[in-house]
Amino acid sequence: MSVALFEPFTLRSLTFPNRVWMAPMCQYSAETTGPEAGVARDWHFAHYAARATGGAGLILVEATAVAPEGRISPADLGLWNDAQTEGLRRIAGFLKEHGTVPGIQIGHAGRKASTNRPWEGRGPVAPGGDGWQPSGPSPVPFAEDHPVPTELTEERIREITGQFADAARRALAAGFEVVEVHGAHGYLIGEFLSPHSNHRTDAYGGSFENRTRFALEVVDAVRAVWPEDLPVFFRVSATDWLEERGWTADETVRFAALLREHGVDLLDVSSGGNGGPARIPVGPGYQVPFAARVKAETGLPVAAVGLITESGQAEKIVANDEADAVLLGRELLRDASWPRRAARELGAETHAPSQYAWAI
Repeated sequence: MSVALFEPFTLRSLTFPNRVWMAPMCQYSAETTGPEAGVARDWHFAHYAARATGGAGLILVEATAVAPEGRISPADLGLWNDAQTEGLRRIAGFLKEHGTVPGIQIGHAGRKASTNRPWEGRGPVAPGGDGWQPSGPSPVPFAEDHPVPTELTEERIREITGQFADAARRALAAGFEVVEVHGAHGYLIGEFLSPHSNHRTDAYGGSFENRTRFALEVVDAVRAVWPEDLPVFFRVSATDWLEERGWTADETVRFAALLREHGVDLLDVSSGGNGGPARIPVGPGYQVPFAARVKAETGLPVAAVGLITESGQAEKIVANDEADAVLLGRELLRDASWPRRAARELGAETHAPSQYAWAI
């Protein structure tokens, strides 16, 4: 019996061994200042290596900042210098050696930058010491306890677009085969997309065309330096979950069609994260319908994410053509070998290192 979750999947020239993928999840474990700031450490290697030996078909390394001021926290990974490239090379090489496609998400935190690690309270880190002044599309703070961000000039927007391209070049040099542009969860690109956080009146604000301009310019810049035979992903928040003045599911479908035209190969469909009085109906697979709608209405391949925890649940999503793959987040933090366990439960097989395969 065929198990959809463990069938190969091909985008461009790249074939993923299965449809169980690891979502990007920050580890907040890099040095915060000095020449080692943003460089992957032993923790990162051990963390990602364990999920590769656990059978994941693709691992997307956590949100990696394209500039120092683009980090979510001072302890985030970065890809703005060559030392960071070298720090990630060992990880990408190990993943590929053990049958997992190495991918990385690149992003800029915008007005949500310079915050504490979750276990330290998540609040903003003030300028001075490890912190800095965040920036965004408009001088609109993320929350009452967050600073008012500096409004980006059009010149700075162009500079950041170039920083995304530079980070993509470094990701390729480090050995990654998938690059994902982070446009979700209320970080900089998502801030431009949503009228909740984007109050601009120039070419980057107001209309749908203007609010999506920065995102598409970033995609074009990344696609221009990324090999034609390797895929580019984009992560989007399908909705802000705001009743008024927010990014909507209808806009996501419209945007997905544009992303496809600009060379994006798969949409990673999440939701929320942009602040405001959001009411999110969190439950098992609560974001899957958004992915299914994008796939059905645009034909763009999609990955579903959000409280996907059971093997049968994941298999149903892929088998029913609601998504081309599932991205596991916290479930893979709880169980690094979830893909192998799911394969066993579903009567399928997934790759394992020779050192483990003889026992399995």
